[in-house]
This record gives sequence, structure tokens and C-alpha cells, in this order.
Amino acid sequence: MLELAAVTLVYLGGLTALVGLAGVVRPPRRLRIRRRDGAIVLGAGFGLALVGFALPAPLVRVEAPRTRLDAVMPAYHFHEVHALRVHASPARVLEAVRAVTAREIRLFRTLTWIRSPRLGPARESILNAPEDQPILDVALRSGFVVLGDEPGREIVFGTALRLGPRGANPHRLAKTAMNFLVEEEKGGWCRLGTETRVLGTDDGARRRFAVYWRVIYPGSALIRRMWLRAVKERAEAG
Repeated sequence: MLELAAVTLVYLGGLTALVGLAGVVRPPRRLRIRRRDGAIVLGAGFGLALVGFALPAPLVRVEAPRTRLDAVMPAYHFHEVHALRVHASPARVLEAVRAVTAREIRLFRTLTWIRSPRLGPARESILNAPEDQPILDVALRSGFVVLGDEPGREIVFGTALRLGPRGANPHRLAKTAMNFLVEEEKGGWCRLGTETRVLGTDDGARRRFAVYWRVIYPGSALIRRMWLRAVKERAEAG
């Protein structure tokens, strides 16, 4: 809940600042708004966003591990969870997880470009994935590693992001793990979930990543929802 509040404050502050900036540049005369009023709104917007960025990200610990993700990352500062139901066997669902491509994930190219803009050719990565190759394979070729694999139930993969310029503290990292978990239900249905967890290795890492996370969170959440939907469509089509 605290993390959602932080993201809300960041975006509410950004929108408020834009309104204030418009009032400073060209205040609407019909509403009798002066540039000074616009400047006040602009400052309030920046203030809200700064509060959102500064809110703490408390450490969360898993008390009773039940998944491979719990085993490899039992403590974290940031996370997001998404799930849907799929009418297919667990094995078929995980097969679809491994096979789904960037082309099948709606808005994937648009959202990843917004997150990491590029004008020319760029190195292959999960944010610049070839359209017709399994996106999980692309991730594993470009810095991610498999952290856990339970056939018919769960796959976990992750990476470590260095935070700060080259030559900075090499131990200042954001350790990231993401899973796809399939749980069988009645009537031929499964619950397919994905969770992403991030652990900052020190206070500096946590603060730096909080700024990044709270900006990209809405797009990140949408990508994951579309990713799950693409898996569902592939699994049910098979």
C-alpha cells in the first residue's frame, strides 16, 4: 500500500506541475488565473512528486516460504504481483510461458521504447527483444539467469542491476527476481501469476531504485498484464 501511495504521489505531482507550468506560460484569462498562481501550483506539484520519491521502501520478509521465488529472494523492498486464470494444463501453460514472443504481447514494443528510448539499432535485451523469438530466451541471453525451475509449476529468473556511474560502489545493486507460477484449479483451469521482487543492497541502492521504480511502475505493470494475457492466449489456443 505504501508503494502504491508513493507512485500515486509521483504521478499526481507530475500532473499538478504540468498544470502549474501551463498557468505560468499562458495563464487562462477567463479563469482570472495569474502567473503567480501558476507558479504556486507548479511548486506544489514538484513538492508532491518529491514526497512520493522520498517515501521509504520498507524491507519485506517472507515468513513461510512456499515457492521457489520465496526461496531465492525471501526479502525485498519493491514488488508487483499480477495473475489471471487460464483454461489449460499446468504443463501447457508453462510451455506457453517459455514460447511467447514480444510480438504476441500487446503494446510491448511501445511501452519498452518509452521506458528505454532509442533512435537507432540497440543491443538485444528484454527491453529490445526481437519480435519473433521467445522473450524468455532473449532475457536469458542478455543478463538474466534462471534462479529456479520446478517443472509444471514455476520458473524464476533474475539479474542484478548496478546503480550509479562506472567506478561507483560496485556493491550498490538492485537484485531483481521474477517468476511465473502456475497453480492448478478445478475444471481444467489454472491460476497463472507473475511476481517481480527487487532488493536494494544498501540504502543508496534503495533510494536510487525508488526513483526509477516509481516512474516506470505503471508501464511495468501494464507490460506484465499484457505478458500474462499473451501466455493465456497461446496456452488456450494449443
